[in-house]
Amino acid sequence: MTDKPIETLRAGLPDPYLTPEDIAAMFSVPIETVYRWRKQRTGPPGFRVGRHVRYDPAAVRVWVQHQEATDSAA
Repeated sequence: MTDKPIETLRAGLPDPYLTPEDIAAMFSVPIETVYRWRKQRTGPPGFRVGRHVRYDPAAVRVWVQHQEATDSAA
C-alpha cells in the first residue's frame, strides 16, 4: 500500500463505477425502471456519491448471477 491517496485509489478501483444511465443501457430498460429498482431495492445495489448514484460493476455482476439463479430455480 502506498502513502499517496491518488495511487491508492488507482490501485484499489480497477473498474469505473457505473451510472444509472449505464445500468439502463446495459439492461435495455428505461431510466425510470432503474430508479424504481433502487427505490424498491430490487435492482443492483447502488450508493450515493454526493447527489449522484453509482454502481460497483462487481456488485452488478453478483446481482445478475443471483437473478439468473433465481430465474432458473423457478
